Amino acid sequence: MPVKRTINKGKVPVKIYTDDVDPQALNQLANIAQLPFIHGHVAAMPDVHVGIGATVGAVIPTKGAIIPAAVGVDIGCGMNAVRLSVKADRLPDNLRPLRAAIEAAVPVGFAMHEGKPGVPASTVRALDGGLDRIVGKHPGILKMQKHVERIWAQQLGTLGGGNHFIELCLDENQDVWVMLHSGSRGIGNIIGRYFIDLARKDMGQHLANLPDRDLAYLQEGAQHFDDYVEAVHWAQDYAMTNRREMMRLILDALARHLPPFKLTEEAINCHHNYVAVEHHFGEKLFITRKGAIRAGAGDLGIIPGSMGAKSYIVRGKGEPESFCSCSHGAGRRMSRGKAKKAFDPQDLIAQTAGVECRKDAGVLDEIPGAYKDIDEVMANQSDLVEVVHTLKQVVCVKG
Repeated sequence: MPVKRTINKGKVPVKIYTDDVDPQALNQLANIAQLPFIHGHVAAMPDVHVGIGATVGAVIPTKGAIIPAAVGVDIGCGMNAVRLSVKADRLPDNLRPLRAAIEAAVPVGFAMHEGKPGVPASTVRALDGGLDRIVGKHPGILKMQKHVERIWAQQLGTLGGGNHFIELCLDENQDVWVMLHSGSRGIGNIIGRYFIDLARKDMGQHLANLPDRDLAYLQEGAQHFDDYVEAVHWAQDYAMTNRREMMRLILDALARHLPPFKLTEEAINCHHNYVAVEHHFGEKLFITRKGAIRAGAGDLGIIPGSMGAKSYIVRGKGEPESFCSCSHGAGRRMSRGKAKKAFDPQDLIAQTAGVECRKDAGVLDEIPGAYKDIDEVMANQSDLVEVVHTLKQVVCVKG
């Protein structure tokens, strides 16, 4: 389905791939479109909703500047999925031990690997030098969290909280998949917040000219621009490594509970909160995807639903107007606070029937009813991606 709505309230248009967008999100998108360095237009994916700093589901093309708050604080957050050579009928009747095994292998929430990293020393060393260079130029990063040099290593291979999850899913052929969602953990948050503050300080009195102070930006050639680019790419690499190491821990845990298996589908590991240099419409641009994934022609991606809904493995169609992008999920329909007021644990039990997962008040803000209908979201982006596999979770571990 093509672009469904275009708004013209800024220096460039905003092209939106859904009719289901709330007024606050429209206002945020209009604010982004007023910035002088936005190139061509802003694209908003079908899961678009209000975010902090910039609209979730926005694809923001910039020339000569980057908005740190648009990239956000969970830099490199994204998805990882693999298919196993195990059929549904080889899973145990009681799936709770599988959930317990995953939860024992991968720390969730604020937990981390205690005492030492849960990943190979070589993995830590591969990231260590890059962070040393960044902190050497910006020692203030270390002041934002005590012993950050120890914590970031211990958080490698951990899930975090919020909407992060690990799932066992079944596809249309009854093949078992492992899918997970996580990002750059505490160190990504620190780097994000540090450079968001730095962008505001660097803009000084010019900050007052912005439609929203969260849209403070760093200009190419300015003092801290290259430092941010280096830091954000380090955090994106960290997030990718974090997902890869988590997947290794999960597969090791599952190997003790399932028949012998191998991986039968190439692992998909894709960001949906990040910035990259890409070429579009004949120009070299910085493309910030805040809650969107790259969907270039042939690119494989993952679009998860809520913890009680279907998810999709997709192949990109390279649609130019979306800057070769698609949605990163179903997208929230209501805030976490509203979800907790609107639903109770009995609703959660009903909406996650057939899924082995937590069903208590602690995850009520992640109830499927707080999210948009994933089928409608997928219908709105039929021009952007084709569905390769349809997944339905049977086990869900929440952060």
